[in-house]
Amino acid sequence: MHYNCLIVDDEKELSQMTSEYFNMFEVSTAVVESKAECFDFLSKNDVDLILLDINLGDGTGFEVCKKIREEMQLPILFISARQSDDDVLVALSVGGDDYVKKPYNLSVLLAKVKVNLKRLEMTNSKGENFFEKETKEEILTLDNSTLSAVYKGKRVTLKAKEFALLECLYRHKNTIVKKEVLFDEVWGDTFFSDSTLNVHIRKLREKLEDNPNEPELIKTVWGTGYYLEIK
Repeated sequence: MHYNCLIVDDEKELSQMTSEYFNMFEVSTAVVESKAECFDFLSKNDVDLILLDINLGDGTGFEVCKKIREEMQLPILFISARQSDDDVLVALSVGGDDYVKKPYNLSVLLAKVKVNLKRLEMTNSKGENFFEKETKEEILTLDNSTLSAVYKGKRVTLKAKEFALLECLYRHKNTIVKKEVLFDEVWGDTFFSDSTLNVHIRKLREKLEDNPNEPELIKTVWGTGYYLEIK
């Protein structure tokens, strides 16, 4: 079967309530409670997006995320009561696309999920590679169909949120993009932390730049935002 969302969380009451709420708004959602159940579910069903808790009875969400990332690039949003910046950074570093702290607002969480699902729908429906056709003479090309980019002849595969961030920077290439604009267009809301954005920018630089510490492509404008420099 196909589901828009899979919730992996051992807090039964909260996850069931979230699932019922999502289903009311036509976001088909299923719930599992453990690492083992998650992998078993994914082996038998198609899923567009995962909401993943960190603390699971038979393992951690970090382990689940790393394993999933070895095989697929679907969006993974961590949902956790753990509040420290270290947990957020680890979650994003192992492959998470976002981090939502519990207790969460159901309508805000649903909005985040819908933004990611809409982006997937747009990517899958494009068929032809618009960016590659428009930038074939440039040093950077983006491939919507595979969530990949080619920079200086090197192709790299990106996570969904990384691709969305690079795509946003490309749309505004050679102009400064404020942090607020990035979060509004990539994450779908104006509630954000600099650490989330910084981790994703760092990951993009590590994958694309010759020297991430001296970036030539993605430049920082301190206190304001970033810009993509295409010469």
